Amino acid sequence: MTEEAVTRPARVVVADDQTVVREGIVMLLGLLPGIEVVGAAGDGDEAVRLVAELAPDVVLMDLRMPRCDGVEATRRIRAEHSGTQVVVLTTFADDDSLFPALRAGARGYLTKDAGGDEIVRAVQSVLSGDAGLSPSIQRRLLERLSEPEPQPQPGPAEPPDGLTSREAEVLVLIAEGLSNQEIARKLHVSTATVKTHINNLFAKTGLKDRAQAVRYAYGKGLVRPPAG
Repeated sequence: MTEEAVTRPARVVVADDQTVVREGIVMLLGLLPGIEVVGAAGDGDEAVRLVAELAPDVVLMDLRMPRCDGVEATRRIRAEHSGTQVVVLTTFADDDSLFPALRAGARGYLTKDAGGDEIVRAVQSVLSGDAGLSPSIQRRLLERLSEPEPQPQPGPAEPPDGLTSREAEVLVLIAEGLSNQEIARKLHVSTATVKTHINNLFAKTGLKDRAQAVRYAYGKGLVRPPAG
């Protein structure tokens, strides 16, 4: 951060689609030391235009805005005007709002119940190259980072010996002790269809009877022995 940046006020643009909220934030910022409001935008498109026109140091960005929301506006500002930092100032602190905004390039994230001192600290932090995050947001980030990564679930195994998925299904039901009639009812097919599947799977695997079919199903891992 240069000496000039330390001595002069931070030039800030406020972006919020609600007029009363936007004017209230502008009024609050006008009372805070070290901040000069140079523009106010009613949506993301206008925020990007003001950044191009005014080259502010920081944009205080709402997220839920019409036409161009805060995440998209943040992405465009950071891509096209890297000298301007973005601090999100929003009602929402949920994951669906927080993480897309940070991935888009926001360096700070505050909720609208933040006090003036907290806003000043966040602006100063992002201008110093640090993150301007409220304590509650920092806790949420740490919680998210400490959550175990979801393990990918293995996809269904390919049936062995060229069996079709239906033939493998019939084989599993045989191994579970179901009769042809019970298999037919479970699969909502005729008994003749079940017999056809059994004849086909016996031919493909070389099995001779249902007892061999049961051993085969367990041996191929199609059925697992009961625990204990």
